[in-house]
Amino acid sequence: MDKTPVNQSGAKPLIPPPQPLHQSDADEDDENVKQLDECSSLYLLMQDCVVRSNRNWKECQQEVQALRECIEKRKKQEIHNSGK
Repeated sequence: MDKTPVNQSGAKPLIPPPQPLHQSDADEDDENVKQLDECSSLYLLMQDCVVRSNRNWKECQQEVQALRECIEKRKKQEIHNSGK
């Protein structure tokens, strides 16, 4: 017997479509992603890779390296800008 709840019209409720891996590119509620600024898109690409590869980090080294380089570049810019 099917125990799926029904709405007032007697029809089974529609199942909402699955959410994309990263909603609105940098999920507005995710403070950690927002703090990455220009590196956030690289972080999201890395996160997508990890999900697609079933958490096989070896398959995502290109994305990991790109994120690492972006963060290092950002740190160097902050140091350079703070010295002015």
